[in-house]
Amino acid sequence: MNVQVLLLAKTPVPGRVKTRLCPPWTPEQAASLAAAAIADTADVLSATPAMARTLVVDGDLAAPRGWGRVPQRGAGLGPRLAAAYADTARPGVATILVGMDTPQLRVGHLVAATAGLATADAVLGPAEDGGWWLLGLRDPAAAEVLADVPMSAADTGERTRAALRDRGLAVSTTATLRDVDTAPDAFAAARAAPGGRFARALLIAEGAR
Repeated sequence: MNVQVLLLAKTPVPGRVKTRLCPPWTPEQAASLAAAAIADTADVLSATPAMARTLVVDGDLAAPRGWGRVPQRGAGLGPRLAAAYADTARPGVATILVGMDTPQLRVGHLVAATAGLATADAVLGPAEDGGWWLLGLRDPAAAEVLADVPMSAADTGERTRAALRDRGLAVSTTATLRDVDTAPDAFAAARAAPGGRFARALLIAEGAR
């Protein structure tokens, strides 16, 4: 199946990213952790078989070499997600989107999601907090339903699944991962991927406390 991958990210500016990590860390340290999470995620997407890779970004963060880049647009996360799919849609190409909050992501997670799209219209990767970390769509136009789904809520994942099913889509589920929002989340992600940039950035932040 032809598939492209998107990384939805916010430029890691102190005080604008990962604010729930402060405390225990400073805004500057939180921004460093965010930058490391983006870099780890981009490495995984770069290593994943795909016909195209695009950074969908809020701010001036540059895309990795060989990637496309489009700005985020829309008021609120739901509309921004919907716009990300619309602005990168390619005829006959499925789209898989992930965010910058799962630096423990592995190529196998993306390969499994791609395989899921062979038999389902949509693949949802649930997050432990009730949201989702991945959404794959065989037809990116279906993402328009996201504009009306309340985001960052304990039932965002279920509401997303329901909205897709109401559109008539068959929805499958892939691995559940933990988003990095709080300090315990950060430690858990670092334990899951001890050799990554995020784990190293966390060690540096802890050493500076």
